[in-house]
Amino acid sequence: MDVFGKLQNFLERLDYWRNQFLYFFIKPLWPRQITPNQITWFRIVLGLYLALLLFWFGIEDRQMILTVFFIGILSDFIDGPVARCLHKTTDFGAMLDPIADRILIMPIAIYSLFKFHKWLLLCLILVELAEGISSVLAKSKGASVKSNIFGKTKMVIQSLVFVAILFSWPNPPLQILLDILWLSIPLCLLSILHKVNETYKPKKMPA
Repeated sequence: MDVFGKLQNFLERLDYWRNQFLYFFIKPLWPRQITPNQITWFRIVLGLYLALLLFWFGIEDRQMILTVFFIGILSDFIDGPVARCLHKTTDFGAMLDPIADRILIMPIAIYSLFKFHKWLLLCLILVELAEGISSVLAKSKGASVKSNIFGKTKMVIQSLVFVAILFSWPNPPLQILLDILWLSIPLCLLSILHKVNETYKPKKMPA
């Protein structure tokens, strides 16, 4: 197995055990009237709310911004496991989930990086656009558009880094946090490569 395959296998095993842990609580306790797609839409609302707070109203209340962002991260942490545990996965939900992730992350990324770290911000935006285009391409070819393990891991890393940045806000981000954000970009590129491979993988002929 090549390095790409080993990394994918390792990350997928971590994701599997995370899901198993959450299923233990979701199956008996989760209110069935709340659907996974509703959780995802809620994350979109939170992302737009963050954008309004930061760029329209100019609010810089660290506790408020951090609370809203952290709730959004929790919604991302549970919507997929809820969908899989309750057998409510849908193609629309798979397409909506990464869009919600970007809407949540981008206001914080722009606000915290634009002034002093424009190149990092530009690279993050470009790879996210490329990943979005790869999803559209996959959809047009009838391939799966659900998030792969590289995209999920990238989202986890970026979410944790931006939480750490908000804790020290409005002080400049620590260099180690910026380095981790740079390291998240290859994960996004691996996610794009995985989607392209899945899109153009030869289809098995029926027996």
